[in-house]
Amino acid sequence: MNITKYYNINSIDGVQQISFTRNQASSFAKGVAGDFNPIHDEEHRRFCVPGDLLFSVFLAQYGVNQEMRFEFSGMVVDTTQLIFPEQVFPEQAVDVFSLQDTNGKNYMDISASGDNTKDADFIATLSEKYVQFSSKTFPDILVPLMDKENVMINPARPLVIYKNMEIHLDKLSGDNIDLKLNNASLKNNGRKGEVRLEFSILSDGEEIGHGAKNLLLSGLREFNSVELGEVTATYAQRKSDYLAKQ
Repeated sequence: MNITKYYNINSIDGVQQISFTRNQASSFAKGVAGDFNPIHDEEHRRFCVPGDLLFSVFLAQYGVNQEMRFEFSGMVVDTTQLIFPEQVFPEQAVDVFSLQDTNGKNYMDISASGDNTKDADFIATLSEKYVQFSSKTFPDILVPLMDKENVMINPARPLVIYKNMEIHLDKLSGDNIDLKLNNASLKNNGRKGEVRLEFSILSDGEEIGHGAKNLLLSGLREFNSVELGEVTATYAQRKSDYLAKQ
């Protein structure tokens, strides 16, 4: 994955400002992540940049630490200018960094500790495999979870919020990187829900780390297989239409 195709850098007074066009963000969502959520369509009125694109750009800029946690707090759009300082995490340090725009609005908090690697190939592969794993949340993982708990998101206005993710790496190198789902759970809190996905990070089939992704669901209601089936079918058709054009 050549992540540089999906964002723009401008240096102003020695500070990097990073932005995304709608085309870049949409191309990443569909072409790299396999994510066909309409909110990432170029023409969508509530368009936003995928959180996994922010994650991937951050790793490309600063490298991967053994322990990292990403907390999402805002939606980036095509007019957002994010500030990326030249250096964030010194090696072996424990630090917290807030990713903000030029107006001081916060979009993501990142904490990191342990050794750091700038190995571009390892970072690109880990990022690509993670975002491809992440995009399978709907419908592959989320629909069976909702069925099991007898709840579902509002089909007219499905709201799934990317809350945070964390990774823990025993090794900062490896070949044939892949991610494997270990456990998926949905905690029903009435109208709201919390989803946790736990996964292993593999190199040549051997575990070199693990991680978790957490989501928030809103507007939950009783599970209806017909209504949710229509949402799933629409999603599948969007994916099929995109692939047919490639």
